[in-house]
Amino acid sequence: MSLELWLVYCVAAIGLSLTPGPNGLLSLTHGACFGFRPTIYTVLGGALGFFILIAASLAGMGTLLAASEKAFTIAKWIGAAYLVYLGIRVWRSPAPAISVATAEAAPREAQRLRMFNQGFLVAVSNPKALIFFAAFLPQFMAPGVSFPVQLAIFGGTFVVVEIVYELLLAVMAQRIAPWLSRHGRWFNRAAGVTFVGIGAALTTASR
Repeated sequence: MSLELWLVYCVAAIGLSLTPGPNGLLSLTHGACFGFRPTIYTVLGGALGFFILIAASLAGMGTLLAASEKAFTIAKWIGAAYLVYLGIRVWRSPAPAISVATAEAAPREAQRLRMFNQGFLVAVSNPKALIFFAAFLPQFMAPGVSFPVQLAIFGGTFVVVEIVYELLLAVMAQRIAPWLSRHGRWFNRAAGVTFVGIGAALTTASR
């Protein structure tokens, strides 16, 4: 891949990351509730999920989902169900009360593995993302380049962009902690409704 083509892909990846989505919302929510450092695990989980989606797209699974109505429908409903479940959990969560001491202790209390898993599952539970990558990546693929090399370029670039973007969201969320201490319950409800809305919208998605 030429430098010029990679720069075009990089700009496209930035634009894709800036598009509002469930992983960005999850990073914002976790950043507000648990602080910046614990949310790194959420971001890394989502990054791994996106990397796997890109690998699957390059390997042809995106084409399979696009061609098979049954496979797409199953993946769509699984993803939608998880997002609705996550939305209900966020809705029922108590208002975040973040202080300096809480932010330092949060990595233990927030259960790092659970946060990592949530980020991962939200990323891989959307079949539309898989199909999008399957349609998006071929525009930049160079003939004759091996799968590992293309995965390193495409996957690595997008993952770095996504990590930076979601970490910025987490930083912004922690800065609004004083406001959340007063209105955190409403924030959780708004985030929960948004997750449920994304899940409901996913059920109407078509290929």
